[in-house]
Amino acid sequence: MAESPPPGEPAEHPLIEAVRPLVDAVRGTVVPTGEARSGDVPLCWEGRTVAYVRLPVTDGAAGLSILINDVERELGAPLRDLPRREKQRAVRLLEERGAFEWRRSVEVIAEAIGVTRFTVYNYLNRERSSGS
Repeated sequence: MAESPPPGEPAEHPLIEAVRPLVDAVRGTVVPTGEARSGDVPLCWEGRTVAYVRLPVTDGAAGLSILINDVERELGAPLRDLPRREKQRAVRLLEERGAFEWRRSVEVIAEAIGVTRFTVYNYLNRERSSGS
């Protein structure tokens, strides 16, 4: 027997089950159709909306901070405490997750890693030129 969803969340539909890891990863919330607001993303199955996803409201600085914290957790240490290769890996992970889309992100990431902006750009260029 399947567990009941938390109060206020819709019953688990196969689509909701399928996207749950993604929703959790972006810190979203699954919202029942009757509670949807403007900006919520509909989850449609066979022409019917079964629920919505509400994405968190974050400004660039908060979103970037979340990404940095996630990478620190994944790599097991504050970015500035990592050896050079792991710092390069952190920059690659942050780039893959869209961290460099925000204004002034290079400066923020350089400070978090404990390197200069120039070094962050070198890490980015190294990754791009190696084709990884």
